[in-house]
Amino acid sequence: MLDKAAHENFPVAPFFLPRRWRDDLMAVYGYARLVDDIGDGDLAPGGRDAELLGLDREQVHDRLAMLDAFEADLRRVFDGGTGPRHPLLRGLRPTVRRCGLTPEPFLGLIEANRQDQKVRRYATYADLLAYCELSANPVGRLVLGITGTETPERIRRSDAICTALQIVEHIQDVAEDLGRDRVYLPAEDMERFRVTEADLARPTGGASVRALVAYEAERAHDLLNEGTPLVGSVRGRLKVLLAGFVGGGRAALRAVAAAGHDVLPGPPKPTRLGLLREVGATLR
Repeated sequence: MLDKAAHENFPVAPFFLPRRWRDDLMAVYGYARLVDDIGDGDLAPGGRDAELLGLDREQVHDRLAMLDAFEADLRRVFDGGTGPRHPLLRGLRPTVRRCGLTPEPFLGLIEANRQDQKVRRYATYADLLAYCELSANPVGRLVLGITGTETPERIRRSDAICTALQIVEHIQDVAEDLGRDRVYLPAEDMERFRVTEADLARPTGGASVRALVAYEAERAHDLLNEGTPLVGSVRGRLKVLLAGFVGGGRAALRAVAAAGHDVLPGPPKPTRLGLLREVGATLR
């Protein structure tokens, strides 16, 4: 589960951070990754996760039951009792206590994955932003909580960055998401650009699909710009970490643009050099 951190668009817990921060960030990442894998049905075969959560192994395919059981186990992180059953949640408990984290961001991520089981299309951009409030923004708030740097203004900037990163991921994964019967491109925008789901199922994107992707990419770029002052509001190694998040998003958008905004053959990914250049530009 934790090995998946290496495949994200942004550095999760880079080596230059203090060891305690790295441990806490990886604990939160492991939690978020596991919630997403439950919601996507991507758990390891065999049903061990279901068993750890007190369910029958066969229930590993019942995503809502798994999310309910996972939420019940999450609450054991906070209740002061014997503690959670799942090892990733047991690993999260010291982070929660040390950093004084509250349940709300963790619960938001679970609710986002519940929504994924029920809502597979988004009518408007506002609807998509409301989804990102659950699926993405809690992660940035947890980073601020771990580093002890929360303020209302920083949370607002962080939310903009996290929503942008979520939209970038949606842009990159249009074909994969459609294969899961999910479309995160707002229906109102698809109609505006005269794009149908049949267009999204093609091996490559036509001019209308690429124009739509470019439009959504510009929205993500604007959100990254809105959030970037967060980087300048902190100091030291945290500044570099946050620049990594912003730079990762910008590098991914550059990769999408370099592919001519044709994301249907597969998700365009930035190079390591491209990522480093964007991080440096963000710091400057």
